[in-house]
Amino acid sequence: MKSQDKGVVVSPCTNVCSLDDDDICIGCYRTGGEITKWGRASIAEQKEILEKVKEREKNSPFYSE
Repeated sequence: MKSQDKGVVVSPCTNVCSLDDDDICIGCYRTGGEITKWGRASIAEQKEILEKVKEREKNSPFYSE
């Protein structure tokens, strides 16, 4: 059973913590605000953040399938 199945959303943090000029972490693709909010966010909010993260990563120049 995945941890998300238990009502827990795993943080996308990769321990590469550095914000770029657009306030996006180059490791996990969250904004500074999303990183700060993560621990207090509801599961639904965390899932919304993860959707934004996926889109940012996909649009990143470093993305490869």
